[in-house]
Amino acid sequence: MSTAEFERDFPGEGQYVEFKRGTGKEALQDTIVAFSNADGGVILIGVEDDGTITGRSLEPGTEDAIYEIARNVHSPGRYSLHQVEVDGKALVAISIAKREEGFCQASNGVVRVRRGTRDESLFGSDLQQLVNERSTTRFEITSTQLAIADAEEDLARDFRDAFGWGEDFMVDRLSELGYANDGRLSIAGALYLVSEPDRALGKTFVEYLRFADEETVDYELRREIRGPLPLQVERALETILDNLGTELVVLGVRRYELPRIPPVVLREAIANAIAHRSYEFDRTPVRVEMRPSSVRIVSPGGLPEPVTVDNIRETTAPRNLAVIAALRRYGLAEDAGRGINVMQDTMRDEMLNPPVIEDLGHSVAVTLPVRSAVAPIERAWVRELERRGTLAGSDRLVLVHAARGEALTNAKVREIVGADDATAREILHRLRDENFLEQRGRHGGANYHLVGDLAPPAGLRLGPEKLADFVVTMAAKGEVSNADIRKETGLERGEALALLGRLVDEGRLERIGERRGTRYVARI
Repeated sequence: MSTAEFERDFPGEGQYVEFKRGTGKEALQDTIVAFSNADGGVILIGVEDDGTITGRSLEPGTEDAIYEIARNVHSPGRYSLHQVEVDGKALVAISIAKREEGFCQASNGVVRVRRGTRDESLFGSDLQQLVNERSTTRFEITSTQLAIADAEEDLARDFRDAFGWGEDFMVDRLSELGYANDGRLSIAGALYLVSEPDRALGKTFVEYLRFADEETVDYELRREIRGPLPLQVERALETILDNLGTELVVLGVRRYELPRIPPVVLREAIANAIAHRSYEFDRTPVRVEMRPSSVRIVSPGGLPEPVTVDNIRETTAPRNLAVIAALRRYGLAEDAGRGINVMQDTMRDEMLNPPVIEDLGHSVAVTLPVRSAVAPIERAWVRELERRGTLAGSDRLVLVHAARGEALTNAKVREIVGADDATAREILHRLRDENFLEQRGRHGGANYHLVGDLAPPAGLRLGPEKLADFVVTMAAKGEVSNADIRKETGLERGEALALLGRLVDEGRLERIGERRGTRYVARI
């Protein structure tokens, strides 16, 4: 926007606008708290109190500092960060929404609320009024009609073992941690301690649907995965993996079975959906939709405050503390705040497309893509390289591009991995020093190529015409089969058949025999 537009839209500080020169911890915390407890607002960083723009870019250091400050605030409203350009000067905008449930506190325990241009502390009756207005009861710890005595013996034993409790202390511990109230199981307790919790709690199960293609709305397979939560996670994971299958790649004498989606990613997505769902929505199960290109897991209830899709990696706010705590005790979920990191980082390290997370208001959907721009044979080749040394996630993708015959430069690596200049240089130098890449040229003219003896199969390193020449040369030395071509080129079966068929049509190869006995020889 222009300076005139900025002055028109933000004529000064007020009920919904705060100017900040920098990211001072206490001042920024105070305003985040105040806006969260009022009707929300926007903090503009890089602006003096009188509205003069001094500028502040949303660089990684600034972004990290803001997220760290926000993490130390107790229960802020949903927030997001943006960079705004005003006549060429950058400034940072933090938009903060009103907290709809509960109230917000600074790290020192002070509760503030926005009144005009001031972030006022609340005490006495004013504080009590806000607390009364915003207080909420955690739904997961409300009582059910099930008595503690209804807990099934084998499930109670597993629960005690998971927490490391003695049998004599079971009832006391259940009550202390929210799994029971006044002699009755809570919702959280029933989810673990009875074999059919859905009988008492509604649709607290996983619905699995498999579709034949991308567009159809009619499923070809439907299953309801019921039972206590740990069993739901395990059975849902097993069902998905059985239907998903793996990619089988042969490189030389080694066979690689590559997961289409890593099991740890699927497990975490299922566990997150089950643990963080809204159990108030008792007519809606967690839903797994499996199509040829993706697995989509939908969890009832939107993201809990202050989590948004944009800040989900940096912000944690478990909706069901007792549910997720027990799931971690069973070893079926990551520690607080690590689930999304594990999913995103693992998909990156396996060179698969990242998870797509959507907050649909009434539900949260996580889509895990099956397909990737990196072919299975390329993933297998990278695994072969890892026998020579340790590779980071970004290293793997860079090496794939090198294997495709690209001359790597600092600019090219920045484009590939979305890194800055210093990080790209570090990647290139590390791969050079570990003898994965060789450097040609110096300084600004330097480029990097794959070390010669690391060359991948022909199907990966050669273009279409050179690959065709390679196959014809093989066939000129004697009869070859589809399997021979796959072994030497790394092509998949369908790709090899298509290439051989094209060469026959062009008159460069002759087909001999049929079906499994089919062989090919070069036409002289």
